[in-house]
Amino acid sequence: MRAFLALLLVLIGLGAFAVYSAAFIVHQNEQALVLRFGEPKQVIREPGLKWKYPLIDTVQIYDKRILDLDTAPQEITASDQKRLVVDAFARYKIVDPLKFYQSVGTQENVRARLAPIVESALRRVLGAATFQDLVRDKREQLMKSIAAQVNREGHALGLEVVDVRIKRADLPEQNSKSVFERMRAERQREAAEFRAEGAAKANEIKAKADRQATVIKAEANRKSEEIRGEGDGERNKIYAEAYSKDPEFFAFYRSMQAYENGLKSGDTRLVISPDSDFFKYFTDPHGSKPSGTASATSATTPQ
Repeated sequence: MRAFLALLLVLIGLGAFAVYSAAFIVHQNEQALVLRFGEPKQVIREPGLKWKYPLIDTVQIYDKRILDLDTAPQEITASDQKRLVVDAFARYKIVDPLKFYQSVGTQENVRARLAPIVESALRRVLGAATFQDLVRDKREQLMKSIAAQVNREGHALGLEVVDVRIKRADLPEQNSKSVFERMRAERQREAAEFRAEGAAKANEIKAKADRQATVIKAEANRKSEEIRGEGDGERNKIYAEAYSKDPEFFAFYRSMQAYENGLKSGDTRLVISPDSDFFKYFTDPHGSKPSGTASATSATTPQ
């Protein structure tokens, strides 16, 4: 009885192991390839619980989703002899697990097989285009052409290349430095031209302003001289009228002004005869000459 129970337990264990070894699950985003002694036997694309022969069958699971492949940056010479550093990536999916297994094996080997194809297509297409086409004019067309070429070669690997895109397309570092220096020199030249034009315009405005100021000053001086002349004439007219009305007072007033202007406080020195006409109001309030002066004058006149 004990031997029977032990045998039963062994059979149940072997059965459970056989069921566990024979069953496998294919998820919604997966596809499977069943191998018997290393030879492909069945491709499974539908998800669910699947069966295989235990011990003699193995299963390779492949992803059905779109996968990414980043390529290493590479230097490409365009048709206009400009060197570019291009960094690109590809999106692909496994559409034929049998071909993929026979040509690539596992998903870890995709980079080694697909990356050279992408890099080769990049060199062929971009090498026939110009720098301007890649950067601005025909970038979308170039990407479609690269994707079509990679897709044709990828079919032999059981792959469908959905898209190829360029992440970055720059000039090499030494070329970037030279381009930057050239751009900076160009901007400095333009700035110098703008400064020179501004200085010339400033000098023109300043010269025009100086000329206008000179004209305005000359006109103002002319008008001031005219006004001053008119004022002097009017003053002389008033003096003449005043003199004609009272000559004695006018003479007295003019002498007082002469005393005020000539005999100022401080170090004033006059080398003049005391009996000169300048001091006539000092000797006589009426301004008459001294009698001695008149006799001396009359005595010296005949000589």
